[in-house]
Amino acid sequence: MIDLEQAQKEFLKYVNQFDIKEKRIKRKIEHSLRVMEISKQIAQNLNWNKEEIELATLIGLLHDIGRFEQYTKYKTFNDKNSIDHGTLGVHILLENNKIRSFIQSQKYDEIIEKSIYNHNKYSFENNLTEQEKKFCALIKDCDKLDILYEACEIFWKNDKERIEKSEISKVVLQDFFQEKLIENDLKVTQLDHVIGMISFIYDINFKESYEFLIKKDYINKLIKRFDFKIEKQNMKEIQLYANEYVKKKIKDDRIE
Repeated sequence: MIDLEQAQKEFLKYVNQFDIKEKRIKRKIEHSLRVMEISKQIAQNLNWNKEEIELATLIGLLHDIGRFEQYTKYKTFNDKNSIDHGTLGVHILLENNKIRSFIQSQKYDEIIEKSIYNHNKYSFENNLTEQEKKFCALIKDCDKLDILYEACEIFWKNDKERIEKSEISKVVLQDFFQEKLIENDLKVTQLDHVIGMISFIYDINFKESYEFLIKKDYINKLIKRFDFKIEKQNMKEIQLYANEYVKKKIKDDRIE
């Protein structure tokens, strides 16, 4: 049994070392706590056993533990311009056996470390066990689901007008309709970053995650935030395509 209440206390104790009045640090704390709850909910919806649900919840809490040191040192959350935060998170947990602050047993260490290391990668590393893949897939989904929430409610509040007047790069539009997750290096315009968020739908692993996304209506909420001036027709087509894609995935018996 994992003492999740104690783990959360230890997490808050850890992040209090940083400047929690800094809005970006505060946002990552709130993100971590939400992902913890989403991970629990999706694991329950997947009918995982109690042990697996607790482990998924803990991984949700800890998945971004590298972000706080990353921002404090580099003043950015951009991994390319600083350090890979998944890799840093594993280092923090291994350093001085910090992981024992959050869970007493060593039984799940490999799954926790692999899940945190892989959660922000475009593809999982090779040689993962089926159990490791399962937890890596779950945290990747839950992280993206909450980032979509942030895209609907938090991001771009000062950039609304620029996004509305922005165009979509040709390669970004092409990749979206080829059902590809938009890579960061391809995002040039303000609107490219919005399309990149919507393209998260192409990197979701569980049917239950798609159901969560539909229930929260994130695709429509995100697009409806803006009154697009140049790309109105393309955004209508993207909205339609994205919604149909998600509905198709929910009906697809081949995904978990």
